[in-house]
Amino acid sequence: MRENQVGPNRRSFLRNAGLAGVGATALGALGVAPAQADTADTAGKSSGRWNPDGDSLQFTVAIMPDTQYLYWGSQNSINPEPQEASFRYVIENSGTPNNNIVFMAHLGDVTQDADVTSFQAVDKTFKILDKANVAYSVLAGNHDVSGDDTRGDTPYLDAMGPQRFKGQKSFVGSDASGYNTAHTFHAAGRDWLLLAMDWRTSAAGFAWANQVIKAHPKLPVILTCHEIVAPTYGDEVYPYESGDPENNAAITSYGQTVWDQLIKNNDQIFLTLNGHYWPSGRVTKKNTAGNDVHLHITNYQNRYMSGGGMLRLYHFDLERNTIDVETISPWILEKDPAKRNRLEVMESRLTTAVDRFSMPFDFEQRFSGFIPVKTRAARGANKVLLPGTLAYWRFDGNHAAPNSPVTTTQKVKDLSGNGNDLTLASVPGTIPGALTWSDDHHPDQPGHASLRFVGGKNPLHGAYLTTAAKAALNTEQFKKGYTIETFVKIPRDWDGGNNGNMPVLVRRGAAGDAGKHGKNTDPKEPVAQLMTTNNGRELQFNCYPLSQTYPTTNWSHGMPEDQWWHLAVVNDGHHTTAYIESAPVADNPSTDSVGIASLGLTWLLGGHEYGGAIDNVFHGWIGDVRIVNRALRPNEFMTQ
Repeated sequence: MRENQVGPNRRSFLRNAGLAGVGATALGALGVAPAQADTADTAGKSSGRWNPDGDSLQFTVAIMPDTQYLYWGSQNSINPEPQEASFRYVIENSGTPNNNIVFMAHLGDVTQDADVTSFQAVDKTFKILDKANVAYSVLAGNHDVSGDDTRGDTPYLDAMGPQRFKGQKSFVGSDASGYNTAHTFHAAGRDWLLLAMDWRTSAAGFAWANQVIKAHPKLPVILTCHEIVAPTYGDEVYPYESGDPENNAAITSYGQTVWDQLIKNNDQIFLTLNGHYWPSGRVTKKNTAGNDVHLHITNYQNRYMSGGGMLRLYHFDLERNTIDVETISPWILEKDPAKRNRLEVMESRLTTAVDRFSMPFDFEQRFSGFIPVKTRAARGANKVLLPGTLAYWRFDGNHAAPNSPVTTTQKVKDLSGNGNDLTLASVPGTIPGALTWSDDHHPDQPGHASLRFVGGKNPLHGAYLTTAAKAALNTEQFKKGYTIETFVKIPRDWDGGNNGNMPVLVRRGAAGDAGKHGKNTDPKEPVAQLMTTNNGRELQFNCYPLSQTYPTTNWSHGMPEDQWWHLAVVNDGHHTTAYIESAPVADNPSTDSVGIASLGLTWLLGGHEYGGAIDNVFHGWIGDVRIVNRALRPNEFMTQ
């Protein structure tokens, strides 16, 4: 009895939830939720308790599709053990760092025959969840009921109807029929809504569901239903593979009804999950608002032991803007690996492209239509001028309109009050517009503006800014430490050959003229330079300190283009640490480094000097810049 197959701006969102700055869980080099070791669980029945972390930015929704062959009471075939194992897994993995299961949804076909004896066994098994106060939902499939939700009383409704959920805090309510239910769960500091819809929903059922969504206008919605999409590939042999794992399903005739009546005009619905058909697959459709809706089918009833109570785990990560998906059989994973049979070895984890994958998902952008993004307000200079600030430059205020050129008559004032103002300088022959004012900025930047540099070295062109010849900053030696901070964005047209080793902030003066020599010394390079290096777009801070004749250099990982980054270099009087987005980079030398050598020459913002002559100009955006004469802690950075 098989089903018919068918033929061929993030951080402000987190801040609004009160969670900015919470640490992310490492999920592996490939960005997919890491597999746990296949070791036996000798604890037997769960003694754990349901205790998910509702504030963590990483959480999991567990999905259980068609378990029908485990409950075939009319054939005297009842085998609850696989489902019991999955329920234990759900309970024991609530609140754990790698899973944090906050909700479980069953996709229907709970039984094979809709027999009273089948549902008596189902009722007993689901009491495992009830006793642990697990938040979960169940819906009816075509093997549980017939007709639409106006069918009246059934063994399914008697066992799994809304009365079962009335003690749950997550239960919102049901429609008049009792076959359509609504649930909420708390995750990532906010509530989410899940609808569990009947096998065939009537007009009244759809009207109820639309009203539930309307009554919760700011909640993201997951829609579960037994049938919406079906696979467009596959045969009777597994494992299944697809040429296009991201587009291998199609909406069915009834699924089109669900789309038209419920999904397309409700922008809050971002993910739908259904069983019924196999093999698993997915497709993405645009709703009326022009946003993606991800429609997934997951079903393993045709696999070993009717799927063995398999779980599809949707790992939401709001810091990484990713949903990682994996498929496991807790029933098999509980067993001693040495005692598993051949099929159990094969079926413990499903790892084909349709069963284990990652979905990039910009939560802030996708939900912005019903959860408006509250951008962080600009902060005045007085909020940023910490004790010891020697220079602070920002590019908002009364300069000029965005996209207009920076001119020689305009000054960028040093808001620290120390007189280190910046003025325009250009490579000969550079056309106007090579340096412009911009309103683009890092979301956590105090000033909501930046400078857009269009520079390069092959051929040399561009404009930059410089301190005056007698600026106090020129002679500062930073003997007790320093912190240099700024914000940068590298454009998509950045080219390693033309823009590599481009300067962010440079202290003029050749190292050789400052008496520097020894290992890694280039006598023509400047005494201090903060820049992005060749093809990898890494942060590099190369500095000739007062304490020795050779430089110390901090190197970072690569910084992707078209994204704002906060950069910081902190010296505590002896050692220098570089940070990107308040995270220390890998290559921070332990070499003693006291102060910064000075020849009393100017500082350049966006310009680089070699052998006394300009040889490169920055290409991209530079935001606020602050220089402090002491080491700051990350919680004192301009992003805080």
